[in-house]
Amino acid sequence: MDDHFGDRLVQAVREKGTAGCVGFDPVLTKLPLAILQEYGLRLGDDGLPTCLTDVAAAVRAIEIYGAALIEIVAKHVPVIKINIAYFEVFYEAGIAAYHRLVKLARDAGLLVIGDVKRSDIGHTAAQYAQAQMRGMVGEANTNATPDAITVNPYFGSDGIDPFVEVSRDTGRGLFVLVQTSNPSAEQFQGLTFADGDTVCQKMAKLVDGWANQEELIGASGFSTIGAVVSPRDLPSTEYIRSLMPRSIFLVPGFGAQGRSVDEVVRCFKDDGTGAIVAASRSVMYAYANDAYAGAHGDDWKSCIDHACRDFAGQIKSVMA
Repeated sequence: MDDHFGDRLVQAVREKGTAGCVGFDPVLTKLPLAILQEYGLRLGDDGLPTCLTDVAAAVRAIEIYGAALIEIVAKHVPVIKINIAYFEVFYEAGIAAYHRLVKLARDAGLLVIGDVKRSDIGHTAAQYAQAQMRGMVGEANTNATPDAITVNPYFGSDGIDPFVEVSRDTGRGLFVLVQTSNPSAEQFQGLTFADGDTVCQKMAKLVDGWANQEELIGASGFSTIGAVVSPRDLPSTEYIRSLMPRSIFLVPGFGAQGRSVDEVVRCFKDDGTGAIVAASRSVMYAYANDAYAGAHGDDWKSCIDHACRDFAGQIKSVMA
């Protein structure tokens, strides 16, 4: 498979020297004031933009901000994760901007994860897989389609198989939700079976079955089928890592959500491979951090650049 996502990700991490992934979850009200003003988004008495009265301007502001972010982070990390929800709120204008930014990021040399968390069964799952992994029907240029996407597995294999089929055909990747970073995830994922395994550990074993198919394994030894795993306690994280040896982990929660270097290191294999670590708010809103703003003032791009360099360095140290 010439376009194997796992192999390309391993190579991209090797070239950049870090397994950092910057998440792009753009909340309009948190964009730099200079961009909001440039696109005529009026500020209310509370200092927040009264923006939804001009959807075109709002989407343009997000897209310009996203383009600047892509240019900056492409120098430091191999991967960007773009969350489609922050674009869907603007309907067709937002979706179009999402795909333009996917293309822009890929053109900049970044691997792109579409954080779409799709899930369903049968023909509906097949349509989701087509839309998010193959691109628009009849569209020859697939560069606006992410290199990998996130999927929710809780329909079981009926819901995953259509995505795996497209992965097999195209080489694009999947990151299956196994252990997420939100605090209430334990209400379900932490439930324990009679044999001592939790729900998320049972899910990890299913993911390994999907991932460990010969035609999905690349030259790197990794599958196109990865897993979203947020580390919790040390023993459970090491156990989950052992359950999915062929899967690359997408590790959320670093930075603003509180996951530390000591926690995420357990998601890597002993040789420093097998995981990418995502940070979103701590990088993309670095200009709101007093430490970076104190160093760079109103230069929001320099704040992001500084924060991204710091993040990439932290993750590099984990891989050693």
